[in-house]
Amino acid sequence: MSLKLFDLTGKRALITGSSQGIGFGIAKGLAEAGAEVILNGRDKQKLAVAAQSLRKAGHKIVESAFDVTSKGEVANAIAHIEASGPIDILFNNAGMQFRTALEDYPAEKFQELLRVNVESVFLVGQAVARHMIKRGRGKIINICSVQSELGRPSIAPYTATKGAVKMLTKGMCADWAKYGLQINAIGPGYFKTELNKALVENPEFSGWLEKRTPAGRWGEPEELVGAAVFLASSASSFINGHILYVDGGITSVL
Repeated sequence: MSLKLFDLTGKRALITGSSQGIGFGIAKGLAEAGAEVILNGRDKQKLAVAAQSLRKAGHKIVESAFDVTSKGEVANAIAHIEASGPIDILFNNAGMQFRTALEDYPAEKFQELLRVNVESVFLVGQAVARHMIKRGRGKIINICSVQSELGRPSIAPYTATKGAVKMLTKGMCADWAKYGLQINAIGPGYFKTELNKALVENPEFSGWLEKRTPAGRWGEPEELVGAAVFLASSASSFINGHILYVDGGITSVL
């Protein structure tokens, strides 16, 4: 009986920014748990390659290429997806990073980070929630970061955006839990992804990170799957407004 709580058979999950990295790992995990997965990205070719790899494994996959920072594209895409069936689960995963000293940080890059990392969560979350509210159920999981809690040099704007996503998650809970929605977040630590490629390949940074993290290593993208399936499933039916950090213990120590 307890294992059935994690079964996503019959559910449809939209994952933004899922043609690679953490988003793709979550998509694969949800598909293996039985969900029909809707992959999203702006690059249609990358999206097609990602979708094909999952279809070869026997999973039911839909491709939806749209810009998560465009209100018009988001509205049209969500309406189109909903026309063929409900979005039961939404993962707001799309994000970007740009690193440089704060005193040299280009203002236009800060604005871009705000659009991609924060505004997209609002736009897609709101568009999907409107349908979920009518049905009286739904799961929204936002991707935060250990930088929702911790700062480090050269990424102050990124830290600001992830702090905002943390509080937007709590705000979504405050407004939408009464309609039967569960809105939570996952806060990944340092994972070996395309976004962190430069850091992974930097011996000085990797050495520092391994000493700083109680687990003593980088995380692998597949290690986020358990948390993702848990928050997407009925196993988390009374969890709301929570940020689940999957970080090897880095937020627990000085």
